[in-house]
Amino acid sequence: MSKKNSVIAIKGLVLLVVFAAMCRAMAQDVGTTYAKMAPVEQYLMADRDAEVALSRTAAPDSIARDAEVLVLGRHGFETAVKGKNGFVCIVGRSWTATVDAEYWNPKVRVPMCVNAAAARSYLLRVTKITELGLAGRTLAQTNETIAAAIAKKEFPPMESAAMCYMMGKQGYGGDTVPHWPSHLMFFYSDTDPAIWGANLPGSPVIAVADPEEHLTQFVVVVQRWADGTEYHEGSGAEHHH
Repeated sequence: MSKKNSVIAIKGLVLLVVFAAMCRAMAQDVGTTYAKMAPVEQYLMADRDAEVALSRTAAPDSIARDAEVLVLGRHGFETAVKGKNGFVCIVGRSWTATVDAEYWNPKVRVPMCVNAAAARSYLLRVTKITELGLAGRTLAQTNETIAAAIAKKEFPPMESAAMCYMMGKQGYGGDTVPHWPSHLMFFYSDTDPAIWGANLPGSPVIAVADPEEHLTQFVVVVQRWADGTEYHEGSGAEHHH
């Protein structure tokens, strides 16, 4: 992709990551569009096979085909396919995969595939937040519960080498950002972004440190989607509803 496009993509991702639901240090005012929870059915995918297939689009087939797959049930994620390689693929929903103002947006579907280290650390937070959302907890209540659990050390710190593939061309990131760029994420507990040279001019590494969650996330945009086609700005299969 051209240099200009690359800058736009990265600027867009910086904005997205900074405001993304993962960075829940401060609960933003939830917009009127998604002021309350939709019926549970709208967050679920009726076709489990379709959800399994969508979750696997997060990573190249060489990784995703042997991964464990979790699908969303009425009370949280459930194992749909047992894996063989330690990776776990899911389709993230609004509570963990979009901007705070869209916390209740039932259309959000974001494929992600974490490695074993992230499955034992980072993914536990994602599944807990999802359960709280399904139970009708507001963004503020969820933030409070997660912050308290982290303070009490109910969640393990990020495990060494915890990372995640988010290279899926399909899915829907929400009205604000319909599609995330193809990228990799790396998770650490309380790490200074400077050690990766993140957020510096010309650096391809973006980092967000969230002191409340004791979580530092590094993001690297990659040039291809998981299916091998080239990523360029706006090339996602955006599903507008």
